[in-house]
Amino acid sequence: MFEHFRIQHIPSLIVASTINFGGIWPLFDARGAMLEFGFLPRIADPSSSAPIFQVGNARTTAIGLITFLFYSRQQFEVVDTIMAITGAYCGLIDSYVVWREGRPRQAIFRLVSSGFLSACGFWGLTAGR
Repeated sequence: MFEHFRIQHIPSLIVASTINFGGIWPLFDARGAMLEFGFLPRIADPSSSAPIFQVGNARTTAIGLITFLFYSRQQFEVVDTIMAITGAYCGLIDSYVVWREGRPRQAIFRLVSSGFLSACGFWGLTAGR
């Protein structure tokens, strides 16, 4: 899978890894994953919120697996597209929700980091455009 690796692939591999493994975390520790995401304890503590977070993140893991699949097939333009769209859309939504829940520093970090990775996708960094 990595025989075609180049240094400019690092952002897309970070995205694929973060999305994939970050989506698995709630299955084992939903509360910890929600706190790390940026939710306050009042949201992360109730056991009723865990299944919702777990189900939602199963779909997130699927996006990470798809990104790895396209990377392994050397379909780098598809990887860039996934990175651009998920970075822009999910980054904005995540940042908005975390900000609204009273965690502005985490929201800004999410916005800046996802914006950078999204820009790498729009620039076609993985494909080398």
